[in-house]
Amino acid sequence: QGLADYMNQTYDAQVRADNFYMTCGAAASLTISLKALVEGPDDEIILIAPFFPEYTVFVHNANAKAVVLPPDTEHFQISLDALEKAITPHTRAIIINSPNNPSGVVYSADTYEKLAALLTRKSQEIGHPIYIISDEPYREIIYDGLPILYVPKFYKDTIICYSYSKSLSLPGERIGYVLVPDCAADAQEVYTAVCGAGRSMGFVCAPHLFQDVVLKCLGQTGDMNIYDENRKLLYNGLKEMGYDCVYPSGAFYLFVKSPEADAKAFSDKAKKLNLLIVPADSFGCPGYVRVSYCVDPDMIKRSFAAFKKLMEQYK
Repeated sequence: QGLADYMNQTYDAQVRADNFYMTCGAAASLTISLKALVEGPDDEIILIAPFFPEYTVFVHNANAKAVVLPPDTEHFQISLDALEKAITPHTRAIIINSPNNPSGVVYSADTYEKLAALLTRKSQEIGHPIYIISDEPYREIIYDGLPILYVPKFYKDTIICYSYSKSLSLPGERIGYVLVPDCAADAQEVYTAVCGAGRSMGFVCAPHLFQDVVLKCLGQTGDMNIYDENRKLLYNGLKEMGYDCVYPSGAFYLFVKSPEADAKAFSDKAKKLNLLIVPADSFGCPGYVRVSYCVDPDMIKRSFAAFKKLMEQYK
């Protein structure tokens, strides 16, 4: 009930206590939601690159097929033309993640409006709803005064997966939920399937102690100013050295284009300079790397000499 009250006050969500299923975080929420929605091995789940690599594991665990949408490397929003071509009668859901891991990009209201119009039309064409599964562990880590958008306001057939960890600066302390709003198609049946899927996979009752803690953390976050300062420090520092960086409006990652086509080779060279960065091939976006800036600001400053040496190898 506390969650419902908070979501209604904050987002005018018009949800009830019975719309929430408590979980051990967003990963559990995603696996449960997929298990609830997938009806057979021919079902397809669309993933928008770049995406968290474990999405493919979650989809395969649900006995469905992962259909990967190539990245829009110009804006890192959603390529709607490519999405329309990817939708088939077997499409069951599409997973979206904003603010995005790994790019740090935040989807705009215009993107959501166009996505909703497309999915509404395609759902009518194929004769069953295409659900959005909105993965939102970074919901509150957002910058530049951008609004936090409530996805069901744009598209009613939306299931939200949330985690109280990243925004509280406590990654690893997992408590979260699946939210199936009443506006979603077959909402009661989907919620019942969520409950059944949770039990079938052993996610029986999220830790009660953490459920109590959630009530004391509603609307609270870590200090977003520290992330924001780190973001500007790293983004501006690497841009000045000649790195091609995607501007991050959320989360705590910087997405950087590799100076060579092989991002793994670039990451290996970085590792020799004690820089630990992640090649984005597994995120569905070859040629890029992810840099995390949820670190002490001094570490970012100390890294610049190494980043400069790394770039000098390509000049």
